[in-house]
Amino acid sequence: MKQVVVTIDGPAGAGKSSVAKNLARRLGYRLLDTGAIYRAVALVAKRAGTPWTDGAACARIARELDISYDFVGDKNHVFVAGEDVSVAIRTPEVSQGASQVSAHAEVRAALLELQRRLGAGGGVVVEGRDTGTVVFPSAEAKFFLTANDEERARRRVAELAASGNQVDFELTLREIRERDERDSTRDVAPMVPAADAVIVDSSTQTLDQVTESLAALVEERSQAR
Repeated sequence: MKQVVVTIDGPAGAGKSSVAKNLARRLGYRLLDTGAIYRAVALVAKRAGTPWTDGAACARIARELDISYDFVGDKNHVFVAGEDVSVAIRTPEVSQGASQVSAHAEVRAALLELQRRLGAGGGVVVEGRDTGTVVFPSAEAKFFLTANDEERARRRVAELAASGNQVDFELTLREIRERDERDSTRDVAPMVPAADAVIVDSSTQTLDQVTESLAALVEERSQAR
């Protein structure tokens, strides 16, 4: 079968990271978490004292970003300049920063070439918010993964608790709704399903169920080309 580019877009807490990781493993593909790139820019900016509202300065950080990925056990770890920042980029503060940073047109332009280079050649599962609409518009298999906002908030609280961070459910729910609004209404590359994406609601499905259904569709697309 031909190795294709698979894109998985959707809002925070829909299960994209878990599904993308499992799908990449299932298919024997590489995994590219584009959201982690924006989170990394937000983290580097925070450490440098650069405001997330400063698009030009954040774009400079984006152009110089030294980011790489590697599976450590069953987890896809993110490295910036050789430092494992997998936990540091997942805090609620950096999550909000990533949403602000990603709204800058100059930041998105700076990272577009990087993302396309990292995903070149196919055989890759790409996770993000505009991977099927902007980054890889010609991807052979596109999915938009979603879930109701209460379920996404519950998953986010559980994820943070597992890493030792206790957060309030109502606050997390409010932040998710605010981020949804910001991400879906921004002028540059808003978070919307690609016209040819398959919409997948994971609210009542298990991780394995979602993974297997997506894998079947990818294999079907791979054989058809």
